[in-house]
Amino acid sequence: MTTAESTIERELISKLEELKYEYRPDIRDRAALELNFRQKFEALNRVRLTDNEFQRLVESTTTPDVFAAANLLRGYSSFERDDGTPLNYTLVNIKDWCKNTFEVVNQLRINTDNSHHRYDVLLLINGVPVVQIELKTMAVSPRRAMQQIVDYKTDPGNGYGKTLLSFIQIFVVSNRTDTWYFANNNARQFSFNADERFLPIYQFASEDNKKITHLDNFSEKFLAKCTLGQMVSRYMVLVASEQKLMMMRPYQIYAVKALVECIRQNCGNGYVWHTTGSGKTLTSFKASTLLKDNDDIAKCLFVVDRKDLDRQTREEFNRFQEGCVEENTNTETLVRRLLSDDRADKVIVTTIQKLGLALDDTNRRQSGKKQTYKERLEPLRDERIAIIFDECHRSQFGDNHKAIKEFFPKAQLFGFTGTPIFEQNASYQQVEDGQGSYRTTDDLFQRSLHQYTITHAIEDRNVLRFHIDYYKPDGEKPPKPGEALKKEKVIETILAKHNAATAGRKFNTVLATSSINDAIEYYEKFAKIQARRQAVDAEFQPLKIACVFSPPAEGNKDVQQIQEDLPQEKADNAQDPEAKKAALKAIISDYNDRYDTNHRIGEFDLYYQDVQKRIKDQQFPNADLPHKGAEKIDIVIVVDMLLTGFDSKFLNTLYVDKNLKHHGLIQAFSRTNRVLNDTKPYGNILDFRQQQTAVEDAIALFSGEKIDNPRQIWLVDPAPKVIENLQSAVQSLGEFMQSQGLSNAPEDVPNLKGDAARGQFITLFKEVQRLKTQLDQYTDLSEEQAEAIGQIVPTDDLQGFRSMYLETSKWLKEKQDKPGGADDPAVDQLDFEFVLFHSAVIDYDYIMGLIARYTQNLPGKLKMSREQLIGLIQSDAKFIDERDDIAEYIRGLSSDQPLDEKEIRAGYERFKAAKKVQALTAIADKHRVDAGSLQAFVDVVLRRRIFDGDGLSDLMAPLELGWKDRTEAELALMEDLAPLLHRLAQGREISGLSAYEQ
Repeated sequence: MTTAESTIERELISKLEELKYEYRPDIRDRAALELNFRQKFEALNRVRLTDNEFQRLVESTTTPDVFAAANLLRGYSSFERDDGTPLNYTLVNIKDWCKNTFEVVNQLRINTDNSHHRYDVLLLINGVPVVQIELKTMAVSPRRAMQQIVDYKTDPGNGYGKTLLSFIQIFVVSNRTDTWYFANNNARQFSFNADERFLPIYQFASEDNKKITHLDNFSEKFLAKCTLGQMVSRYMVLVASEQKLMMMRPYQIYAVKALVECIRQNCGNGYVWHTTGSGKTLTSFKASTLLKDNDDIAKCLFVVDRKDLDRQTREEFNRFQEGCVEENTNTETLVRRLLSDDRADKVIVTTIQKLGLALDDTNRRQSGKKQTYKERLEPLRDERIAIIFDECHRSQFGDNHKAIKEFFPKAQLFGFTGTPIFEQNASYQQVEDGQGSYRTTDDLFQRSLHQYTITHAIEDRNVLRFHIDYYKPDGEKPPKPGEALKKEKVIETILAKHNAATAGRKFNTVLATSSINDAIEYYEKFAKIQARRQAVDAEFQPLKIACVFSPPAEGNKDVQQIQEDLPQEKADNAQDPEAKKAALKAIISDYNDRYDTNHRIGEFDLYYQDVQKRIKDQQFPNADLPHKGAEKIDIVIVVDMLLTGFDSKFLNTLYVDKNLKHHGLIQAFSRTNRVLNDTKPYGNILDFRQQQTAVEDAIALFSGEKIDNPRQIWLVDPAPKVIENLQSAVQSLGEFMQSQGLSNAPEDVPNLKGDAARGQFITLFKEVQRLKTQLDQYTDLSEEQAEAIGQIVPTDDLQGFRSMYLETSKWLKEKQDKPGGADDPAVDQLDFEFVLFHSAVIDYDYIMGLIARYTQNLPGKLKMSREQLIGLIQSDAKFIDERDDIAEYIRGLSSDQPLDEKEIRAGYERFKAAKKVQALTAIADKHRVDAGSLQAFVDVVLRRRIFDGDGLSDLMAPLELGWKDRTEAELALMEDLAPLLHRLAQGREISGLSAYEQ
């Protein structure tokens, strides 16, 4: 039996009273909330305000800008009193948040304009609403729960921007057994875009990463008064460059606490094992900023080991807090900042190479000084310094690390790593007194402070699982595991599997090779093989191939620094460097021609940055990019580069033609598993070296848990299991349709009776599509498996059901979006996930080409009837607002009149323009306004994407209506005009339009 929402609410309040919150049943409206705030404010600031002063205070502090309100909550402010004297104040006790008053209120109704929202439970700190808790009686997907709060915030006249609710920092959603929380934000950071890449939403966890989801337990661990005060004051980050609030994840908080406590107690060194992709930079930034306030520490050094990571980390730090870290352009700058007493120089980001130069006795670059850098740094020798190493990998195991420890005997050293060095994967051997021993992370940093392994991250959906296809070549004498295939065979296999692996080139990929010579050979062979393929197949679309490896250093300090972490490339460049340079110049020249750039080998780092940016920009359709130079990359051929430290949500596949093991394998595989949305179900690995044993060993080594079979967590289910799940999902859909007296056919979906039944269809078919999307990206399906999938969900049936899903979703979503939501609570909870129904292949250009082919009746693979073409369009979510128009246009075309693509496009634009004029004329006639004026008004709104309320009044002015009648006439007009504006805007938001929708 479902527990009533009111019961959950009463029990929560009782729990909070146990935690020493004061329950305030008397605060049920805006006036009572503000009176309580006034009393708390006056007591904290030891002042008595006049009524006028208090009213001005409330008006000056409440703001729709969440970021500004968050800053105001955490700082000192000034206010001018009626007599002209200034009042410096805080809203809460920011020196000791535990000493504030903590209160709980429920069923608060805020009346502002036309909004009468009632809020389940609010937590007040010193009278300021800081946490809003929404309670649910049924299992609601966390994304849908968050969407509902987004809807509350965008309702016209809501209280979030006009009352004390503007100070809400955290939202909590719970049905008692399942509890989630997330940060408040401004609309641009707090909305769901078309690609359904949702904002971070969290479950709390214990130090050993066990989930704390029951509302009682969550209240004890998260909402306890001092803990909540710390969550708001210490463990939320205000990202200045983006004007947004970020919550730290539980494991980040525990790591920071452990590091700060280790320094407070001065108890040696330590390292944090947080897996790749878990937000290490944010963790280290927060640790650094908290250490900045520790007067026992003279300096906090954040040390990275490569030039690009130096820049990347500095930019990330400055993203979190503008100007908090300066650039260290050279060693002299580093030394000057180390010796500076300026508080701005307390936290320094630098590279281990620069720090090594500063501590090198032989370094005589003195910049006019008589002393060496090391001699100048003598005053720091006995200071307490915290040194945080970004990655505890190979560069930490050499002479630099030893020199740092010897020069700073009182320093505490801390390391962050996603892949620790254990005895099994240690490769650096230290020799002392004739005895050699391999150095591990424990040797260097003494002890582990906190662990959050890839096993935890996969279970939390912070990173994805892996699908690994161990390619098995045919033939009597296939290569043994670890041996290379012929490159031509690898390329042919990639060309055959790439579209499946990347969801029709929605994503991009990396090809990892064993050497620079191999990378060059692959690049040249790809060009020749694709050219041959194009010559015999006009429809073949060649993959866009880039290649990146470091050039011979030849004394270039930047390249030398890059190569510190590229051992294979450094060794390769020592052999025949001129040939490597010539090949790289040719590769960069091809790149310049393709992408309209002007890179050269002498500024290699700029070329490398451009390649990285292009991989990350995969999210943008080519149609949205300004010129050919912005086109995307399909495959980047690499040796060592991009296999560590590079993140892109749009990189989903790694082709492996090099031997990998231990941490190198995990680092390389982890390039593919950043979370995007449900169109990217896993990271894809296609291994051409049959390295299954190496993968099993790496999983066992880095799972970090006493788990019997960690591969079940790390790896996706094999294809037969997913096919079985697909069969079950289709069967469940069929049984449901049968229970409604209908056949399991797309044409029967419109015959479903009632919104509850339609909602059930949405839920059941979404699971079918999710599993089909997963299988579509498996690169190791046999012919028999592909045939079985086709029998379970025939292509025509799948397309028909997709079309019905979109039609039904659109209908139900409109009901959800009505003020007050849908009549049926089950419909209100639906989470539609339209992104599953977006095809990367089928875009506007593709459709226009198909229509042209249809009218010309050209030979080729893509032969479709008129209705098949319409069905294809209606099954893709990208055309959800345009599907009827395109279908009507296609039905009006004559198959006897061949048209090229340009003519098709022009004809469709004319058709849309005529439909728009027709629709606007009908609305103008119905509401007695001038059609030309209405057309001009709509054009301005669409161009500016801002609804012009004054323009609407001007449009209605000729009717000469009284105020009340004019208001009714405007609302009646907007009832017809708003849906048309939404359709014409094609999914883009029109600011201010929601205020005129009923």
